[in-house]
Amino acid sequence: MSFGPLIDELVDAFRVLPGVGQKTAQRMALTILEQQRAGGVRLSKALAKSIDGVGRCESCNNLSETSCCAICANPAREQGTLCVVESPSDVLAIEQTHQYKGRYFVLNGSLSPIDGRGPNEVGIPELIHRINVNQINELIMATNPTVEGEATAYYIAELLAESTVLVTRLAHGIPLGGELGFVDGGTLSHAFTGRKPLQDD
Repeated sequence: MSFGPLIDELVDAFRVLPGVGQKTAQRMALTILEQQRAGGVRLSKALAKSIDGVGRCESCNNLSETSCCAICANPAREQGTLCVVESPSDVLAIEQTHQYKGRYFVLNGSLSPIDGRGPNEVGIPELIHRINVNQINELIMATNPTVEGEATAYYIAELLAESTVLVTRLAHGIPLGGELGFVDGGTLSHAFTGRKPLQDD
């Protein structure tokens, strides 16, 4: 059943969002038209403003309303430490821990030749340029623990094998509060590989 081309177009527009299928998109569209018209107008205005006003930081490639994002503009951040992530949402996740005090570089995803994402597409040349220009001492690879994320981390590490930059990888292992019986084999494998002494000297 179709309510008409305008509603069909609205439903299709909602389907661009990750995890939103046909049924969810229909529910969103009908809710706005039936109950939340004022909210729909606000949403459309906010989207238009964000699309026009939000770009990429010239230094780290994170989403930013200015040419230099707040993190890169903060002189208190550690200059010599750079954390490499796959998306702006990863920056938010790390910042919420309040543990990391360095800077970031946001790739455009991970390497995936089958999807046409090579080094140039994900921004690796720009990353290497920033490392060379900013005298980075440690590069923290915080790409996702997927096949593509691991391949991206190792590819970048190989490019820097002859440099003085220390390349580290975020530890992957058993989540705090987790039970071994419910942990998948890949996570357990990472946990064993990354094990460390219980008491450091």
